[in-house]
Amino acid sequence: FVFYGKYLLYFISGIAILWLILLLVGFIILGKRLPQLLKAIFPPLIIAFSTTSSEAVFPKLTEELEKFGCKDKIVAFILPLGYSFNLDGSMMYMTFASIAIAQAYNIHLDYGTQFTMLIVLMLTSKGIAGVPRASLVVVTATCAMFNIPPEGIALILPIDHFCDMFRTATNVLGNALATTVVSKWENALENPVETV
Repeated sequence: FVFYGKYLLYFISGIAILWLILLLVGFIILGKRLPQLLKAIFPPLIIAFSTTSSEAVFPKLTEELEKFGCKDKIVAFILPLGYSFNLDGSMMYMTFASIAIAQAYNIHLDYGTQFTMLIVLMLTSKGIAGVPRASLVVVTATCAMFNIPPEGIALILPIDHFCDMFRTATNVLGNALATTVVSKWENALENPVETV
């Protein structure tokens, strides 16, 4: 239980730092429209958090981003691209999980190995399915590649669902911010249409 408590605490701390960085960059580019964006994507974030599936919120997120003022052509291109290549939460979790399993087995990984692992996971995370527990397959393969016992994945299975909730919401936030930022850069971010 101590292992799981530390695991969850450190992972949530890492996700919180990642959210702060994402929101800071979003504020620098979007300015005062960032709170409006967060309000617009709040329902998709809650759905993603509760279902642990970013695929489940794709239609709703598309709708909310278009209502927010993003051009439909940009949303139709950037959002699916982000679902394949911009999975911030999953990439962070896979590195975190692989290193935690190594520590549980008292396997020392020097900084060079950790950096190599980060690069490998950045590449292998591209195209990962947006369904619950998909990243565990990549973690298992990565552990085997770096001589970490792949059966160590069983250590993190009991708590993986809770971590999956946070990493899925992070993926959705990252993709929503990326789509909005590209719309702003292309001068295609309009003011939202007021509904009566």
